[in-house]
Amino acid sequence: MTADTIGGMSTGPFVAREAEVGRLAAALARADDGDPSLVLLGADAGVGKTRLLAHVGEIAAERGATTVTGACVDLGDVGLPYLPFAVALGQLHTHPATREAVEEVARTRPALVRLLPALGGAAPAPIEDQSSRLQLFDGIAAVLTAVAEATGPLLLVLEDLHWADPSTRDVLRYLVARLRDERLLVVGSYRTDDLHRTHPLRPFLSEMWRHPRVERLDLAPFTPAELRQFATVVHGSPLTDAELATVLERSEGNAYFAEELIAAGPTSATLPWSLGDVLRSRLERLPADVQSLARVASVAGRTVSEPLLRAVAEEHCPAEFEHLLREAMAANVLGWEDGRIAFRHALLAEAVYAELLPGEQVTLHRAFRDAILATPSLASSARLAHHARRCQDLPTALSASLRAADEAAGVVAPAEEHRHLETALRLWPSVPDAAELAGTTRVAVLERAASAASRSGDFPRAVALGREAVAEPGLGPVERAHLHTCLSRHLLGLEREHEALEQAELALAALPDDAPRGDRAWALATHARASLVRDRDDDARDSARRAVEEADAVCENAAAADALATLAVLVVDDADAAARLLVEARERAREAGDLVTEQRCQHNLVTTHYYAGRLDEAAADLEVAFARNREAGLEWSEFGMSQRFFDRLVRYCRGDLRPPEAIGPGHPVARAAQRDAALEPLVAVFDAVAVYSAVARGDEDAIARAQALRPMWERDSQVALLSGGPTIDALTWAGRLDEAVELATALVEHLGRSWDDYFLGGIWLAALALSALADGAEADRRVGVDPALKLRHGDELLERARATAERGRPRGGRLGPEGVAWLRRAEAEHSRLVGENDPALWRAAVAAFDYGYRYEVARSRWRLAEALLGAGDREAARTELDLAIAEARAMGARPLLEAATGLARRGRLEAGAPHRGEVLTEREAEVLELVAQGLTNRQIGERLFISGKTVSVHVSNVLAKLGVTGRAEAVAVAHRRGLLAG
Repeated sequence: MTADTIGGMSTGPFVAREAEVGRLAAALARADDGDPSLVLLGADAGVGKTRLLAHVGEIAAERGATTVTGACVDLGDVGLPYLPFAVALGQLHTHPATREAVEEVARTRPALVRLLPALGGAAPAPIEDQSSRLQLFDGIAAVLTAVAEATGPLLLVLEDLHWADPSTRDVLRYLVARLRDERLLVVGSYRTDDLHRTHPLRPFLSEMWRHPRVERLDLAPFTPAELRQFATVVHGSPLTDAELATVLERSEGNAYFAEELIAAGPTSATLPWSLGDVLRSRLERLPADVQSLARVASVAGRTVSEPLLRAVAEEHCPAEFEHLLREAMAANVLGWEDGRIAFRHALLAEAVYAELLPGEQVTLHRAFRDAILATPSLASSARLAHHARRCQDLPTALSASLRAADEAAGVVAPAEEHRHLETALRLWPSVPDAAELAGTTRVAVLERAASAASRSGDFPRAVALGREAVAEPGLGPVERAHLHTCLSRHLLGLEREHEALEQAELALAALPDDAPRGDRAWALATHARASLVRDRDDDARDSARRAVEEADAVCENAAAADALATLAVLVVDDADAAARLLVEARERAREAGDLVTEQRCQHNLVTTHYYAGRLDEAAADLEVAFARNREAGLEWSEFGMSQRFFDRLVRYCRGDLRPPEAIGPGHPVARAAQRDAALEPLVAVFDAVAVYSAVARGDEDAIARAQALRPMWERDSQVALLSGGPTIDALTWAGRLDEAVELATALVEHLGRSWDDYFLGGIWLAALALSALADGAEADRRVGVDPALKLRHGDELLERARATAERGRPRGGRLGPEGVAWLRRAEAEHSRLVGENDPALWRAAVAAFDYGYRYEVARSRWRLAEALLGAGDREAARTELDLAIAEARAMGARPLLEAATGLARRGRLEAGAPHRGEVLTEREAEVLELVAQGLTNRQIGERLFISGKTVSVHVSNVLAKLGVTGRAEAVAVAHRRGLLAG
C-alpha cells in the first residue's frame, strides 16, 4: 500500500517530467488542505504514466500521505466489475494503519462485503434494482473519506482506465460528484492510443473534463533533452549524439520504447524501429525456456495469479517454474503487481501473444481452461469463460458465462451481468443441449438479460430482449403472462406507454384462472400503472384494487405497495387520503425490501402535498426523503434527483431565493443524463428552476441563463415551460416588454402543439404575458399612445386562461391552489391592462397565493398597493406596501424591492424611499424625463441647450446605471423604480 509498491516495475531513479510532477504535487497539497480532485493522466502506451505515478507516490509518502493503487484488466468484451476499487479497498483493509477505519465504515454499510469478503458475513442477496448498486457506491466513497480523515491525505491511483468496466466508471463518476472537502486525490491513467472512435472511455472523459474538480493532464513523449537525461540513467553512462539520435528517431520519445532500444543496444542495426521488433529483440535475448514462460503468461493477459500460471507452465514449459519466473523477472519481462505476476508493460504481453501461432493460442487457452476447471479457485468465472471461448469450448464458455453473470449480480454490477448474459445467448445456438447444460431455459436467460439491461439503464435493449422472450414458442400461459408483465414494465421505463398497456393487457388475458396469486398480483399492479399513464383511471383503479387483494392473500408486499401507490395517484380532492395510502404503500415496500417502490411512494407524498398547496408538509416530506436516501445510499437515484428538483421548487415558493447547488458536468444529475439520453433534459430542468430565483434576485445574467435553455425546447416541452416562464418574467422586469409578449405567444403555441391547447401551465404564462402587456399599456398611455392592440391581445389571453381552467383540469378534476392563484393574478393584471387596476382583484390574488407562495404574495401586495393608491386609499396602500417591502427585503428580491420602494416614492408613502438624485444626476434625470416623452437626442439637446453628443453621453450613463440596454427599457424601469415624475 505504500508508495514504493506503485509502479514497482520501474527501474532506476525518476528523471525529467518536472511540469507534470509539479501539477500532481500541487493537487496533492490541495487535497491535504481539504480541496479534493481527480486528475486524469493520459498518454500513449509506454510514454511513462506508471513511472510518473510511482514518483508521485514517493512524494506522497514523504508528505505522510497514504497511497493505494488499483488497476483495470483487459478481458476482451467482458470485465471484472469494480476490480480497481476492490483491490484498493483490499489494501486499505489489510494495512494496520487503515484497517480500523475500513471496518468502522463497513459496520454501517454491509454492501461493502460484496467487494471485501474478508470483512466477514454473508454478502447481501442481489436486488433487482439500482438501490444496492448505489449503496455499494456510497460505501466505497465512505471508506475513502474515512481513511483520509483518520490517517491524513489519501492518494488513490487507478491505472489503465481504458480497460475499465462500466461499473468502475460509474463508481468514479459517483465519487467525483461527491467531492467536497475530503483530503483525497484520485489519479486515473489511461492509454490515449487505445481510445478508438467508439471506445466507451471517450464520452466518460469528455464528461469528467468538464467537472470543476477534474484536471486533465496529458503526458507527452520525451523531448530530446529529457530523453538524453533518461537515457543516461538507463544506460548507466551518456549516449553519444549519434546513439541518442537513433534512439530518439526509433522511440519517438516513448520512454518504454527508448528503454527497450537502449537495453538491446542503441546502435544495433538488426533491430527495426517498430515496437514489435523492439519487443521481439528483447525476448530473443532470453533463453528459450524463459521465452516459453512469457508466451504462456501472455495468454492470461497482462496479469495472472501465480498458482494459475504455475499450473499451466508446469505442463507447457521445459524447466522448473521458479527458475523460469526468476529469470523472467531478472530480465525485467515479468514482475509483481498487487500480488500477481505481471508483464512489465501491457504492450509486451500483447506483442508476445501476437507472436503465437493460432494453434498455439488455442492450445494454451485450453490449458488455462483445464487448470481453472480442475481448481476453480484459481480464477473467476469470467476468466474461465474467456479462455473457453478462445479455445472454442463453447459448452464450458456458456456455463462459465452464466456463472460470471451470477458473480456480477452478486456485486450489483448489472451492466457486466447483462454483458455476460448476452454472451451466453450468443453461444446458446452453438451448444448442444444448452438448456440441460445451463440448468435453465433460453427464455429464462432472455428474461434475466432484459432485467439486467433495464437495471443498467439500457431500456431499449431490455425491451428488445423482452420481446424476444415473449415470442418464444412453447410457453405456458403463466410464463407467457409473466413475460408480458415484465415487458410492460420495461416499456414503461422507455416511456412507450401505449405499448406498455398493450403488453399489460396481454398479460392479464394470458393468465389462467388457477394462476398463482402472486403472478396475478404483479400483472394487475402493472396493468394499473400502465392504465394510469394512459389516463384510463377507472381501469387503473379497478386493477390496482384487485392487485392489492391478490397480493394480500399471499403476503406479496412489493406488489401490494406498487398497486397502493397507483391508487394514491387516483385519489381526487383529498390529499390526506392520498397521503395515507402512500404511507401504507411506503411501509409495505420497505418491509418487502423494495427500495424503488419505497422511494416512489415517498416522492409521491412530496408531490401530493406540493400540488395541494401544502408547502410546509411537502418540505417536511422532502427532509424525510433525504434522510432515507442518505441512509440507503440513494441520494442520486432517479427519485432522489427528482426530489431535489422539488426541493428547489418548494424553497423558491417559500421565499428562499438563495442560489441552489450548481449542476456542473460531473454532478450526479449530469452523470445520469450521460448514462441515459432520456434524462438529459433533467439537467435543463434543474437549471430552469435555478433561473426562477435568479430572476427574483435580479441577477444580471438571469436572462442569458434562461435563454441558454432555449435549444432544449424542441426536445422536452417541460423544459420549455419551466425555462420559458422565468424568461418572460425577466424580460418584463428589464422593460423588454415586446420581447416578453412575443416569447409568451410563441411558447403557448409551441406547448399547445406538444400537449394540447388547454395545458395547465398556460394559465401561468397568460398571467406573465398580461403583466408585460399591462406595463406596455401604461407606458403607452403616459406618452399618449392608444394601447388598443395590447388590450385585444390581453382579452384573448384572459379568455384562454379561463378556458384552460375549465377544460384543462388536472386528474383531481379541480384546479389546484397554484392554478387558482395564477388565474386570479391573470384577472388582476387584465384589469391593470384595461386601465381599471381593480383593488378587489388584487386582493383576490394575494389571498390565492397565500397558501404559502411567499414571493408571489409579496409581488401581488405591491400591485395591490398600487391599485389602492390609484383608488385614493392611501392608508391601505401604505399597509400593503410596507408588507411587500419588508418581504422583498427579507427575501433579497431586488427588482421587487426597487419597484415597491419606487411606488412609495411616487406616492409619497415612504419617507425613506430612494430619491432619484441618489441614482441619477440632476442632468441625467432631466434627460430621462424627456426620453420618456419620446424625444430624440437632437430634440432633447435643443430643449436643454446642450449638444446632441452630450445628450448621447447622458443617455448612455442612464442606461448603465439602470442596467438596461435600450431607451424603452430605461423608461419602464425608471417608472417602476419611481425615478420619473408623475
